Amino acid sequence: MAYEVVIGLEAHAQLLTASKMFCGCSTAFGAAPNTQTCPVCLGMPGVLPVVNQKAVEFAIRTGLALNCTMAPMNRFARKNYFYPDLPKGYQISQYELPICEDGWVEIGQNGTAKRIRIRRAHLEEDAGKNLHTGIAGASHVDLNRAGTPLLEIVTEPDMRSPDEAVAYLKKLRDILVYLEVCDGNMEEGSLRCEPNLSLRQAGSEEFGTKVELKNINSFKFAKAAMEYEIKRQTKVLSEGGKIVQETRLWDPEKGETAVMRSKEEAHDYRYFPEPDLVRLRITPEMVEEVRKALPEMPEAMHKRFVEEYGLTDYVASVLTTDKKTAEYFETAIKTAVEAGFSKSKVEISQDIANWITIELRGLQNKFNFELTVAGASYTVENPVSHEGVSRVQITPEKWLPLFAMKKKGEISGPTAKMVLEKVVATGSSAEKIVKDEGLTQVSDEGALEKMIDEVMAKNPQQLTQYRSGKEQVFGFFVGQVMKASGGKANPAKVNELLKRKLAG
Repeated sequence: MAYEVVIGLEAHAQLLTASKMFCGCSTAFGAAPNTQTCPVCLGMPGVLPVVNQKAVEFAIRTGLALNCTMAPMNRFARKNYFYPDLPKGYQISQYELPICEDGWVEIGQNGTAKRIRIRRAHLEEDAGKNLHTGIAGASHVDLNRAGTPLLEIVTEPDMRSPDEAVAYLKKLRDILVYLEVCDGNMEEGSLRCEPNLSLRQAGSEEFGTKVELKNINSFKFAKAAMEYEIKRQTKVLSEGGKIVQETRLWDPEKGETAVMRSKEEAHDYRYFPEPDLVRLRITPEMVEEVRKALPEMPEAMHKRFVEEYGLTDYVASVLTTDKKTAEYFETAIKTAVEAGFSKSKVEISQDIANWITIELRGLQNKFNFELTVAGASYTVENPVSHEGVSRVQITPEKWLPLFAMKKKGEISGPTAKMVLEKVVATGSSAEKIVKDEGLTQVSDEGALEKMIDEVMAKNPQQLTQYRSGKEQVFGFFVGQVMKASGGKANPAKVNELLKRKLAG
């Protein structure tokens, strides 16, 4: 029997506020366990929560980008459940009156656009974190994350394959990062996704029993977990069994899902209005103020890159997938034009785009750095002592002179790539590296003619072969001249002079 896959996604985005949702504790990642807590986020008796205004602004900003309607009046509720990482015994969330509703996101799959509907996006606080590893015979709880502001974004069950779900998730992450409301770091838990997946008979309008998947911290694992669950549910249904509504954990080591708990319904959480918080009123003026401050979004930037810089759709999409890379590209273009390396940004844009998306991106994997407007900033091991580290910044100013040197014939293409890697490895400028290592190409005709004469004199047999019509020997002479010059001869000049000399 053929089955159709039905997928909806819940995504929890940790908002980039300096303090928590209802108190002033820091949200910084990586602090020692339980050092960023207070009576409010620890749920001590008698304390009162205060709503983080910045979190509300971030929710409105996200809702606008997701084409949602902003609820003029919304309120918080208590979601009751008992778990070690939830000190209050309840989570402050939003239930019947969320802040954002009825939105949509458009994804592209196989050249076809598809709209994924957003059911709701609501504010809530995060729970703490249970620690199970590295502690013999016990589990501990770190409450640093308790109270961190989250925006939960829930779709309608509109996706019909893991590929569509991952495409939506990537699109959502790009939007959140461009908005600067979430860093999108799935490994650190800043963005968490929980697919709800079910199967139904092909052609049926009735939904099957859904299963929620948790413990997913990458796009790769999201796709793998959904693909496994499709196979598992297909096997159960094909053998006459029934799918149980439950929550399952993804085990990346085993490559399979396992039962975590039976799936709760809304009534299991005994939602009721949060008595310590009044209703939250969102005025049209607030929404309009946030709308005016919205940054350029990925689709708009992609379109502008094609029109303004003359890039192909593919190159523009690669650059705009990451906001930092897109900003770095524009900084490099501006720097190149201002430095006089090119009179037109269109003329040099393709070369710069290629260097960023191919050469620099390849070096990112080797040296582990990110591109930012200010330049990559990271530490490298001291190449001499292998002990200390030095700070490296890879600004466009440090490597853009390679374009001018290459254009003038001062260095070759392979040399330019080699120098770029040294710029990244040391933080030194391209000009200094070329000068210190004597990498400037030999373009002087007199010097090159002398080398060519010497090579011809040393290889009379090959000279005779060439002049008798064996033109493939020409490559031999090019190689010998380049070898004699230590690889510094200008290849174009070498070819030009060789043809003249060999002709006799």
